[in-house]
Amino acid sequence: MVTSLPTAFAQQQPEVWDLRRCVDYAVANNISVRQSDVQKRLAVLQYEQNKYSKYPNANFSTNTGLQFGRSIDPTTNQFTNQRLLFQGFQFSTDVTIYNWGRISNNITAARLEAEAAGSDVDKVRNDIALNVATAYLQALLSKVQIDISAVQVEQSKGQLTDTRKRVDAGTLPELNAVDLEAQLARDSATLIGAEATYEQNLLNLKALLNLDAALPFTIAVPPVDQIPVEPMAELMPEVVYALALQNQPAQKANETRKQSLEYAVKASKAALYPTIFGSGGLASNFASTNRKITGFNFLGYSDPNPSAGAVTVDGQLIFLQSPNVQITQANKGFGELWNGWGTQMNNNFRQNVVVGMSIPIFNGYQARTAYERSKLSVKNQELIIEQGNQTLKQDIYSAYTNAVSSMQRFNASQSSLNATQKAYDFARRRYDLGLLSTLELITSQNNLNRTKIDMANAQFDYVFRMKVLEFYRGQGIKL
Repeated sequence: MVTSLPTAFAQQQPEVWDLRRCVDYAVANNISVRQSDVQKRLAVLQYEQNKYSKYPNANFSTNTGLQFGRSIDPTTNQFTNQRLLFQGFQFSTDVTIYNWGRISNNITAARLEAEAAGSDVDKVRNDIALNVATAYLQALLSKVQIDISAVQVEQSKGQLTDTRKRVDAGTLPELNAVDLEAQLARDSATLIGAEATYEQNLLNLKALLNLDAALPFTIAVPPVDQIPVEPMAELMPEVVYALALQNQPAQKANETRKQSLEYAVKASKAALYPTIFGSGGLASNFASTNRKITGFNFLGYSDPNPSAGAVTVDGQLIFLQSPNVQITQANKGFGELWNGWGTQMNNNFRQNVVVGMSIPIFNGYQARTAYERSKLSVKNQELIIEQGNQTLKQDIYSAYTNAVSSMQRFNASQSSLNATQKAYDFARRRYDLGLLSTLELITSQNNLNRTKIDMANAQFDYVFRMKVLEFYRGQGIKL
C-alpha cells in the first residue's frame, strides 16, 4: 500500500499578499536594506563620538610593584640595592581651548553625514519598493491572462459541445468538430503556459521578498480598472522633476553629503593654524624597602685621628673620635612594608597645570594636502549631484513619455477590443446559422483572445508607468 505524505508547506493554505504587505515585508527583510541600515548606525556612532571630542580628556592610572637589584627609590630619587615595594597614583586631564572651530566643524560634518546615511537607507527602501511593485504587477498581469485564457477554454468547450451535437444530428460535418477539438487543445496549452508564467512570476516575487520558494503564496488581485491613478495633467515632467529634487532620498543624500564635506573643509583648514590647549595632573607615590632596623650595639670609639679634625677644650687640643655602632636589621613582614603609607602619599602629593600652544610648522605637507583633498571632495560631490539630477530628469521624462505612449496604446486597445468583440459576435451568429465555417469562427475567436490579452498588457503597462511617475512625485507605491 502506498500513501502520500504531504509536506508541511503543502498542508498550508496559501496566504494572500497585497502590494503593501509585500513592500513592507521586503523593506524589513531585504539584505541590502539591512546593510544600509548598518552603515547608517555606524555614521550615527561616529557623530556621537565626535560630539564628545569637545569635552576634556581625563585618565587615572595606578601601579604597584617590587624592584630588585640596583634601582632608584621613587620617593628619594636615590640609588638603592635593597628590594623595594612601590605604589603610585596619577590623574591627568587635557582639553582643547581653541582650535579655530575644527572640533565644532567636525561635529557638524559627522551629523550631516549621519543624515545622509539615513537618506541612503530611504533610497534603498524606495528601490526595493519599486522592484517589488514591478514584480507584483507582472504577477498580477499573468494572473489576469490566466483568467482570459480560462474563459477562452470554456468558450471552446461550449462551442465543441454544441458542434458535436450538430455533427451527431448530421447537420454539420465531422471536420467542424475536429477543428474545434484542435482549437480547444491550443487554448488549453495557452492556459497551461499562462499558469506557468504566473508561477514563475510568483517565484520572482518571492525571491525579492526573501521568502522560501516552497511557501504557499498568492497575491491579491484588485480590479485593474479600479486602481487609482493621478490625472496626467498633474504628472507633467517638469512638475514631477521639481518635486523629485525635494523628496527623492538620493537627491537629499547627495545634497546633505555635500554640506557635510563643506564643513569637513573648514575642519581641515583649521588644522593649518595653532591650537591652544590646557592640561593638568595630580600624582603621588609611596616606596618601602624590605629591611628594618632591629637594634644597635655600641663598640666604643675609634682611635684619635688628626685628619678627622680636632676641638679645643680649656685650651687643650683634643682630636675627634667617632663612635662605632653596629646596626642589626631584619626583613619586614608584609604588613610592615606598608608602614608610613599615608604620610608618604601626603608628602609626595603633587599637582600641575599647563596652558600651551601647538604650532604646525612643517609636517610633511600632510595638513595642507588634507585641506586640498577635502576641497576636491566637495568638487567631486558637486559633480555627483549634477550627474544624479541629470539621470533623475532623464528618468522622469522617459517615464512620462512611456506613460503617454502606454495611455495611447491602452485607448487604442479599448477601441480594438470593442471592434473585435463585435466581429466575434457577428461571426458567432453567422456560425450558428450555418453561414460561417468553423475555421473562420476559430480565427475570429483567436483574434478576440489576442485583443483581450493585448488590452490587459496595455492596461497594466499604463498603470505601471503612471505609478512610476507618482513614485517620482513622492507619493510612494500603492495600488
